[in-house]
Amino acid sequence: MQRALSGFQTKQLPADPDVVAPDGSEVRVLLQVRGGGLAHFELAAGQTSVAVRHRSVEEIWYFVGGRGEMWRKAEDDEEVVAVAVGACITIPLGTLFQFRATGEEPLTAIGATIPPWPGNGEALLVPGPWEPTVAPGPV
Repeated sequence: MQRALSGFQTKQLPADPDVVAPDGSEVRVLLQVRGGGLAHFELAAGQTSVAVRHRSVEEIWYFVGGRGEMWRKAEDDEEVVAVAVGACITIPLGTLFQFRATGEEPLTAIGATIPPWPGNGEALLVPGPWEPTVAPGPV
């Protein structure tokens, strides 16, 4: 059995965001291993993210608070799905996506990024179906 690169890790969800994502949501970075990373995303009630596409990562999001809608488009496939606590969605490599918080609480999700987020330059701003109400973070 191969040992983890940096040993065991433990972390509590930070009270304050670490960064603003390229889509404009607040991000609290959790933990990372060689193959992927985990983060907490939050979009304030009534807000709409910026539409983006990732260059090299794909993600799985599990919603833990609020409710909203997620738009995803890849080639000829396009859909808007309702999301709320308990919903789990994928964002395959190259997918355009945008989301909005439609409830009275922030829309929050835990997201796994595979491979780990490489940093600035990963996200591209793209046209989406809704007008964003937040400013993008570093792309």
